[in-house]
Parts: sequence; structure tokens; C-alpha cells
Amino acid sequence: MLIRKKISSLQNIGILIKESLNSDDKDFTSGSIRKAIFLLAVPMILEMSMESIFVVVDIYFVSKLGALATATVGLTESILTIIYSLGIGISIATTAMVARRVGEKKYSDAAKAASQAILIAILISIIISTIGIVFSKYLLYLMGATKEIVEYGYLYTAIMLGLNIVIILLFLLNGIFRGAGNAAIAMKSLWIANIFNIILCPILIHFYGLTGAAYATVLGRGIGVVYQLRQLLKGKGIIKIYINYFLPKFAIIKSLLNVTITASLQFIISSASWIIMARIMTSFGNNAIAGYTIAIRLIIFFILPALGFANAAATLVGQNLGAKQPERAEQSVWKVTKYNAIYMGFVSLLFLIGAEYFVHFFTKETAIINTAVHALRVICLGYVFFGTGMVLMNAFNGAGDSRTPTIINFFWFWIFQIPLAYFTTSFLNLGEWGIYISIVVTDALLTCTAFYLFRKGKWKLAKI
Repeated sequence: MLIRKKISSLQNIGILIKESLNSDDKDFTSGSIRKAIFLLAVPMILEMSMESIFVVVDIYFVSKLGALATATVGLTESILTIIYSLGIGISIATTAMVARRVGEKKYSDAAKAASQAILIAILISIIISTIGIVFSKYLLYLMGATKEIVEYGYLYTAIMLGLNIVIILLFLLNGIFRGAGNAAIAMKSLWIANIFNIILCPILIHFYGLTGAAYATVLGRGIGVVYQLRQLLKGKGIIKIYINYFLPKFAIIKSLLNVTITASLQFIISSASWIIMARIMTSFGNNAIAGYTIAIRLIIFFILPALGFANAAATLVGQNLGAKQPERAEQSVWKVTKYNAIYMGFVSLLFLIGAEYFVHFFTKETAIINTAVHALRVICLGYVFFGTGMVLMNAFNGAGDSRTPTIINFFWFWIFQIPLAYFTTSFLNLGEWGIYISIVVTDALLTCTAFYLFRKGKWKLAKI
């Protein structure tokens, strides 16, 4: 009897996994909250897991080119975080608006919002491309790169910035699918993009060196975007886009920009803080920045699946607020928060025990290994806070209240973390350890603030 029950449970889980991977738009405003989280989180976690794999594979092949290549990628990634912030910002606004309209059962309005968001993304991309191509060398110097790094890697930077459209559209179009409850399409598009990245990366690096890594990334993500557009334009889901929807509709554009600007600023603030952390690391030498880059890539590898949970929370909040069910939205967030905290606790233990093993996979240089291992073991102490805060901040965004997490980020990253990092590294002479400690303390305090403000419940009144 017990065996039959176990088999039945496994069959039910298999059915749920199959349902979660179906490329169908889903309404999560009724039924089991736990099931809704499962159906959203499984494809979102798989989506972020593939992104994690690519992040590690990319730096693995690049690290074989030496410290200069690794440092170039690290500094360029710091610059690219601004682009990621803009892409995430417009994606957040689009997810919130699409989810709200889906919850209200206004599907044509959701499609119109998606179309206007694409117009905004293209305009943003053109501006970034121009700046990136013309000023790639200056941007690397601004990041504290040596002349040797600049001359070696500026073309990599120019390619990544110049063809940023594939990055922004990949974020944005997945935001549309998530808002519609179709996390499976978002997952498949990122899998397609990153599988091609992984295949092309060693081949193009072999022929073109560091610039080959840039070509692989752009081509892989470009293929993913083509897949997204094909799925969106064939109109089989509840989001059906027509050509006339791309005519500028200024009321929708204004509403999207109101959230996009604060959401982008929210991530630019946190990204700028990471950029400054990387900038401070350059003062400790090329090996230090290379070790820090490897550590950050490993951190991203393990926290991106946690972002899958956080994205699920945003969709659940948006759809349930649209359906006039704020209490269901709140219950969903608390459940997702619990699951994410458990996952991040596991990751913390993994890094405390096995940091050296993971780092040895990338490099055998002792100085680089030491930096990376120390970074991993200290920063992971704040992972539970980080995972909890990630869900709460995304819940605000899913409600269309991007202003609250922006203010939280501004205070804790710029007013607190950056001065603390300078103080601990320069005045207390803690060196690299000062940066790691600053990151952990900031994550803890930021999460406590987000927890308090979320409990107050003003986000339930947000309009979009």
C-alpha cells in the first residue's frame, strides 16, 4: 500500500512537471497556491539554471586565455550590468503590466502593452550601441583597467555593447511570456540561446580568441530572440500581437516608462555598487580582479535558479492583484520566500565546504584561487538574506511598485555599502576582505528593510 502511494505521488509530480513545461499561457488567480508556484517556478528555475551553466562555461573557456582575458571579461561584465539593468527594468514593467491585464482578463490590452515595450527597448538599444562602439576604450579605462587590458580586450567590450539589442530583447520578451503565465516559453528561449552559446564559445574562442567569446554570446542570444519573436508573432497564446499594435500609444508608453525608469534605476543602483566593488578590486592587481570575477561567476551560477523563484513571485503578485485578490498575492509571496530561503541555505553550505573544489575547476594559479575562495566563503554567509530579499523586491516589482525597491537599493547600496567598502578596505586595511564583508552586511540589512515594508502592505494599492 505504501509503495503504491509513493508511485502515485511520483506520477502526480511527473504530471505537474509535464504541465509546467507546456507552452501554454496560464491564469494563476485561482486554485492551489502551491501548485501555482510549482508550475511557474519549475520552468523559471530551469531557465535560470541554463543561464547559470552558460555563465560558468563562458568564464571556463575565457580563463584558459589567461588573467588578462579574465580581467577584461570581469570589467566588461561590470559595464554590461548597466545594460542588464535597463533590460531588467523594462522587463519588470512589462511583466507587471501584462500580468495585471491578464488578471483582469483584458488580453488585447496585454498584447498592446507588450508591443509598446518592444518599441521602447529598440530605442534604448540604439543609444547604448552608439556609446559602446565609440567609447569602449574609455569605458574600460573608467573601470580602472590597465593599458595592457584595454589594448587586449577593447574589441570584446565594443562587440558586447554594440550588439546589446539581443540582451535587452531576450530579457524583455521573456518578461512578456512570464506576465502571461507562460514560463515554459521563457525557459525554452534561454535554453536555445545558451546551448548555442556553449557550442559556439570554444569554437569561436579557438579561432578568434577573446573576441570569439563575444561573437558566441551575441549569436547564441540572437538565435534565442528569433525563437521568442516567432512564438510571440504566431499568436497561439492569449498574447496575440498585430502589426498595428506597434503604432505608438503614448498613454501605454508613459505608464510603462514610469515603472521602467524606477525599475531600471533600481538595478542600476545595485549594478553601480557592484561596478564600484570591481573598481576597488582593481587596486589589488590583475590576479585579484581575475579571482573576484571567477567568484562572482560562481555566485551567479548558484543564485540564478533562486531568481526563478523570485520571478514566479512577480507573476503571481501581478495576476492576483489584477484579479482583485491581494491576500492571495501576499500568501504566494510568503510561500515563495520560504522555498527560496531553504535553497539559498543549501548553497551557503555548499560553498563553505567546497569552495576550493569549484574554483580549481577554472584555474590553477594560487593567487587567483585564494581570492576566489575567500570571496565565496565570506559572501555566502549572506545568501539566505539575499534569497529572501530577492523574492520580496520582485514582489514589489510585480505589483508595479518599483519605487519602493529603488529607494531601498539607493540607501543600502550607495549610502551604506559603498562608503563601508571604502572604509573597510582603506582605513581598516582589511583589503579584499572589506569588500566581502560589506556585501554580506548590506544584504542582511536590505532584506530586513524589504521585509518590514512588505508587511506594511502599501504595495497592494499600486496601479499600473
